Amino acid sequence: MPKQTTDVDRLVGIRITALRKARGMSQTALGNAVGVTFQQVQKYEKGQNRVGAGRLREIARLLEVPVSAFFEEGEAREKTQEDVFGFLSAHGAIELLRAYAQIEDEQMRRDVLALVRSAARLAQIRGVAPADPA
Repeated sequence: MPKQTTDVDRLVGIRITALRKARGMSQTALGNAVGVTFQQVQKYEKGQNRVGAGRLREIARLLEVPVSAFFEEGEAREKTQEDVFGFLSAHGAIELLRAYAQIEDEQMRRDVLALVRSAARLAQIRGVAPADPA
């Protein structure tokens, strides 16, 4: 009987995706660096295939993180990491963080943050009480 992937395999995949995107690395580049196809990287990231220990160690080296970054380490830390990795997997999150980090002027950073917070509040209001079409 073939081995089944687990929630841990899926969690490792989510973290590989987030860390790879944070580095601005494509699936093809990561695959080439570790000796697999981009399709195999996709399978790792979706949790469809397990990542072997040696390959995971090489991925961690390339992404400049400890291997432990891919695993759970205590309940409170696990929840925080899930929140962060969940956020980083949202469409545009990495690009938003990169652009924000490039802003050197502190006042402009505060202004951008205020703008994003206002947009989030507006989205919540619209989600709770849809605008009147009239």
